[in-house]
Amino acid sequence: MKVLHLDTNHPLLLEQFTQLGFENHEDYTSSKEEVEKKIHLYDGVIIRSRFTLDQQFLDKAKNLKFIGRLGAGLENIDTQYAKQKDIFLASAPEGNRNAVGEHTLGMLLSLLNKMTKANKEVKKGKWDREGNRGVELDGKTVGIIGYGNMGKAFAQKLKGFDVEIICYDIVGGVGDDNARQVGIMEFQQRSDIVSLHVPQTELTTGMVNEEFINAFHKPIWLLNTARGKCVVTKDLVSGLKAKKIFGAGLDVLEYEKKSFENMFAQKPKAFKYLRKAKNVLLTPHVAGWTVESKEKLAQTIVDKIQARFC
Repeated sequence: MKVLHLDTNHPLLLEQFTQLGFENHEDYTSSKEEVEKKIHLYDGVIIRSRFTLDQQFLDKAKNLKFIGRLGAGLENIDTQYAKQKDIFLASAPEGNRNAVGEHTLGMLLSLLNKMTKANKEVKKGKWDREGNRGVELDGKTVGIIGYGNMGKAFAQKLKGFDVEIICYDIVGGVGDDNARQVGIMEFQQRSDIVSLHVPQTELTTGMVNEEFINAFHKPIWLLNTARGKCVVTKDLVSGLKAKKIFGAGLDVLEYEKKSFENMFAQKPKAFKYLRKAKNVLLTPHVAGWTVESKEKLAQTIVDKIQARFC
């Protein structure tokens, strides 16, 4: 089978595909229109987030048998249409779930203990102990929205803390020894910390809005290592200003089109507020972006495609 690689990934992907007898072609620079002109020649496509594989693209991919996406979600692929065309879809949430779990925990501890603020102040010669008094995680209720690979990984990382862990998911029966599944009303009544681990869908886009935030019975800490468009930024800022949200750790932002553009060309007032706020921690969509996860993601895709076609 001929496979077109549209994004660079760990070299094991090319190496192991070659060992399986696949013919690898790499094209990391052509436009989507240019790729569409030749996609009919290929049996497989490997992509991260370079562009969207929509209905027009898939119609031109007349011989396509599989799409491998080096990441957790498939939101840049018209999955329903691909399935209609009997194209096998392989994503790799197993590959970076540990990285996301660790990153989320790191963001939470940094926020609670004001580490970013304290670091900046000390480096500028300011020694303010009282102003950087932290809050302990023990005794808190951590609420996880979306209890799949990423949510479960975060819950696993919390096992060493004296916390109650609850989860909310539209799928029933996903709770386990690490998290008790609850309804949304109990979730919003009990949570001190809310961590998002959901895919980007019609249901989750704009999910964290003013109504959602105001429904919590007490102020919360908010973490988002899922998808930026799940949070309405202006409503988040309003929540921060009203002290309904103590602080936020955001690895993803509503304004992202893909994961690699220059975010600092963005001008929204809400984004400017986040960049200046001392109780907001921002990272550049790297929660699942570790040295180890790069290899794990590639291996996961190889294993899934090998199991299906070899």
